[in-house]
Amino acid sequence: MTDQCLEELKLRLRKFAQVRDWEQFHSPKNLSMALSVEVAELVEHFQWLTEEQSVRLDSQEYEEVAFEMADIFIFLLRLSDQMDINLMEVARRKIELNEQRYPVDKVKGSSRKYDKYE
Repeated sequence: MTDQCLEELKLRLRKFAQVRDWEQFHSPKNLSMALSVEVAELVEHFQWLTEEQSVRLDSQEYEEVAFEMADIFIFLLRLSDQMDINLMEVARRKIELNEQRYPVDKVKGSSRKYDKYE
């Protein structure tokens, strides 16, 4: 997704909220709470599944998971808009930080957190 595509989507979501007079409800607090609810709804689809089952969802479950992911993305984008955070830029910076924290020669094949390496 390009920066421009993300910006267009952000503006579309902003307009969607504005014409419904929902901006009054879209505080960072409320959006972050809504985001956590949507993440929980996503997790619910995978609860009690084996690893194998989690990668082999039937078409209906797959679509439901996709819509939960869309809800998460939408709330995250609204939150970034309300807080004036450029998600593309900060994601790039975070990836660069993680590349430093997790050098391939130290972490390959391991799931330990960066502060648990020598």
